[in-house]
Amino acid sequence: MSRLDVEENLKKYTRIDECPVRNIVSRFSGKWSMLILCVLSENSKTRFNELNRAIPDISPKVLSSTLRTLEDEKLVLREIYAEIPPRVEYSLTDKGHSLMPILLSLIEWAVKNRE
Repeated sequence: MSRLDVEENLKKYTRIDECPVRNIVSRFSGKWSMLILCVLSENSKTRFNELNRAIPDISPKVLSSTLRTLEDEKLVLREIYAEIPPRVEYSLTDKGHSLMPILLSLIEWAVKNRE
C-alpha cells in the first residue's frame, strides 16, 4: 500500500462530523449506556426504579439523563401511563434491538479477553 493510499484511508477520521468512530463514541461515551441497553434487552418493559435497582451504582440523576439521551437517539422508548401515581416504563425500540447483537459480540469479546 502506498503512502498516498494510507493518507487517503486516514482522511475519514479527520472529518469530525462524518467520522464513524467519533459518531459511535459520542453516542455511547457515558459508562452507563451500554449497561442500560443490556438490562432493557432482557425485559420487555422496565420501570425506572427497577433499572435503578438492577444498576445500584448509578445515581437516579445519571440514570435519568442517560435514559433521555438513549431516547433522543431513538434506542429507548419511554411510555407514560395516566395512572395515579404515574407509571413510566422503558423498552428498547427496533433500532435498540438491532444494536444488541453488536453489543453482545463486544461483551463476548471482553469476556474472552478479560485478562
